[in-house]
Amino acid sequence: MKALVLSAGVRPAGYSLPRQIVPIANKPVLEYVVENLRDVGITEIGIVVGEGGQEITELFGDGSFLGVSITYIQQDVPLGLAHCVRIARPFLGDDDFVLYLGDNVLAEGIGQIADEFARLRPSAQVLVDKVEDPRLYGVAEVDENSRVTRLIEHPQEPRSDLAMIGVYFFTPAIHAAVDAIEPSWRGEFEITDALQWLVTHSGDVRARIYSGFWKDTGKVEDVLECNRELLMGLRTDIQGIVDSESRLIGEVVVEEGARVVRSCIVGPVIIGAGTLVEESIVGPYTSIGADCRITESGVADSIVLNEASVHNVSGIETSLIGRRARVGSARQHRLVVGDGAHVEVAA
Repeated sequence: MKALVLSAGVRPAGYSLPRQIVPIANKPVLEYVVENLRDVGITEIGIVVGEGGQEITELFGDGSFLGVSITYIQQDVPLGLAHCVRIARPFLGDDDFVLYLGDNVLAEGIGQIADEFARLRPSAQVLVDKVEDPRLYGVAEVDENSRVTRLIEHPQEPRSDLAMIGVYFFTPAIHAAVDAIEPSWRGEFEITDALQWLVTHSGDVRARIYSGFWKDTGKVEDVLECNRELLMGLRTDIQGIVDSESRLIGEVVVEEGARVVRSCIVGPVIIGAGTLVEESIVGPYTSIGADCRITESGVADSIVLNEASVHNVSGIETSLIGRRARVGSARQHRLVVGDGAHVEVAA
């Protein structure tokens, strides 16, 4: 079995890098995806890239450091998930495969659905979960035997609350479906339409409810929620230096080369390699990347990316601070704000 991971598409507002490589608990989202695939024995992985593809290829290379083999597939225009399957046909061949959205975090992995697919081998098997507003998703209607009877993309009047959540298992039967469908009203080749084609043509399409934590990391709020969830599994590991005047409370990771000086760290917290935290308070659910400087400041429930610095600012919470960003105090507000950014300034 192979895997096709989708990492094409534009950068959402608020991100300085493709959202598939935004770090959560100091590890890119896409790395969690690759590890989930590797853990079920899938080592041949195709990654569809578009804008930002160079950063992804530079970060993951051939995949050997993760124990997999990665092939990159260029999608010049984002024409939908089914279009990705179409252009990846030379890589996929006639193998069964997993289609996995590269910006989705599934904390408990995909082992159970992989085992079920291998045992039953339906034409397709999708992961679903109950959601509050199905109109935002592709929705599956399912019978008492977990067989999908109907699928609709972004229905205005949903007849089911089961949304597909970004992991699909396929046999080669999906290729005929992908070739048969037309673009939707959005101008895209929808994987939902391809699945419906299989249902209409007597294909065996099944659904399995995902019982673990999952999140699409398309918004900063979702990234921070994932960060909290994954940090809850942290176990204390001190590879760097913590001086005698500092205090660690709860589960804290201090990576090699990091230094904690006259500071209080309240876990779960991870402090990246080469980072200095000095005369500061770092609160729970915070991930600080590599080579950062946090001095005379207070940060909690936030993600600080590599090489960022925060000086003399307290009360930073629920924030995402980008690579090489500088945050400091001043008597007057001075802002350098990118397109689509969201800034809150105390009155």
